[in-house]
Amino acid sequence: MFPELISDMARSLGLPRLKRAAGVVTKRVPIPQPLLLVGAGASARLGQAIAAFGHRKLLLVTDAEVARLGLAQALCEALAAAGVPLVVFDAVRADAPVADVEAGVTCYLGEGCDGIVAVGGGSVMDAAKVIGLAAANGRPPAELVGYFKGQHGPPPLYAVPTTAGTGSEVTVAAVISEPGEPGNPGAGGRKRVVADTRIVPEMAALDPLLMVGLPPAVTAATGIDALTHAIEASISQWATPHTSRLARAAVVLIWRWLKPAFDDGRQLQAREQMALASTWAGLAFTRASVGNVHAIAHQLGGRYHTPHGLANALMLPAVLRFCQAEAAAPLAALARAVGLDDGVNDGHDTEATLALRFIDGVQALCDAVAIPRTLAALREADIPALARAACWEADTQYPVPRRMTQLACEALLRSVLPPATPPATPHATKRPPARKAAAKTAGTPARRRAPAADKG
Repeated sequence: MFPELISDMARSLGLPRLKRAAGVVTKRVPIPQPLLLVGAGASARLGQAIAAFGHRKLLLVTDAEVARLGLAQALCEALAAAGVPLVVFDAVRADAPVADVEAGVTCYLGEGCDGIVAVGGGSVMDAAKVIGLAAANGRPPAELVGYFKGQHGPPPLYAVPTTAGTGSEVTVAAVISEPGEPGNPGAGGRKRVVADTRIVPEMAALDPLLMVGLPPAVTAATGIDALTHAIEASISQWATPHTSRLARAAVVLIWRWLKPAFDDGRQLQAREQMALASTWAGLAFTRASVGNVHAIAHQLGGRYHTPHGLANALMLPAVLRFCQAEAAAPLAALARAVGLDDGVNDGHDTEATLALRFIDGVQALCDAVAIPRTLAALREADIPALARAACWEADTQYPVPRRMTQLACEALLRSVLPPATPPATPHATKRPPARKAAAKTAGTPARRRAPAADKG
């Protein structure tokens, strides 16, 4: 306890100054923005555009499920029609393990490729970014973890997201995962961030046709992931007027279109609007950064392989309540943007009231799209270590409105801890007469069994 207190004091006294300096730099560093093709059939149009760039051979990075569903077919056909050779690497798994990235580098170099097209979710796009950077620098992916670790930029990158959540098609970061302890399946690995402005794709296609088959649960988790990006960018100490406008636009779109996309995934308008929201949120947080929600979610993903979107969605309401006083002004602005300001009196507590309304609205939206309130995989014994790692990540990387202490982070994690399972009742050796049993239970309401939490 005492070492943790000293560590908390050291971080609170020293790191805020460094993060303020980093914020000044972040607001000024040039960040490229990809050319976006938007609408049904955009992936085929991207293939036609890439074909004009004269590549000798492209590496298509994807995963087995996207390959099985044929989601890259229109793009591949456009490239084939133009005579552009294509090599498919479809071995990227969830969380982009380092081993998968290394295999992708081997494939890229062995095939003599000179460009990369990523078709898939956030793990696929992140893997493609690091494959390109590692191939260009001749270094293992693990050595590129951190900021601007590569001397050379990657080859041309192009992205086609198949989910609306990560925003990786426009961001300067890629998240890869390291394995846990050998021989100990219960010990999860770590998620590591590779950040470099040169890994932003040159072009991206937002094609709602590729998202119509997403299951409702994936639609919900990725949609709240995008919402988390937008909100954390809004309340960040590095926020600018430009990032705030982008984040606000993303929140408004998600507020309007996530539930329709969840209810009927075939609605192309809903899918397209959610894709745009994810991209706007990605553009906002790639400069303004994220915060405590991500710091905790990364630990849950690393240890339990909880999908990133679900981990963010689980933690978002609790973390917003934790920092609602410090972030009242930007949260109130978001409340106004989504129309939650009706009936609020003009007084000294207006912003606080609106902030609370917005947080309640976030929880209501999560409930409406069936986001669970607890994480079945979470274990009480793991919480102290998870909290230490989350606090360190937040303290060293994110410009949060309110700093988490070890104890505060533990409390946030316990807020999503599943209820303890009561011990099984031993079978009675003698059953009471039917009439007596009925008398005992008469007038007692039946208890509804709680639905099992999503294990992610």
